Amino acid sequence: MPLYIKDPAVDTLVDQYLAATGMTNKTEAVRRALSDQLNALAAKETLTDRVARIQRRAAEAGFVSSGSDIAADKAFMDEQWGED
Repeated sequence: MPLYIKDPAVDTLVDQYLAATGMTNKTEAVRRALSDQLNALAAKETLTDRVARIQRRAAEAGFVSSGSDIAADKAFMDEQWGED
């Protein structure tokens, strides 16, 4: 199904993209911009992977959380954020 975009703001954005990239074809510019954005989203590290990586690094550094004083941890974090 063809895509017809009749929005002056989008047209301006495409023109800016063309100028920045040196491209001349609007269809190819939209294709490339969307493809690049989808690739960037696919390559983005998930929160789960990021937390796992941080936990691994902490474990490798010898950090061990007892988790026994959650109230004190919360109080400390609240204080740091100004939420006394």
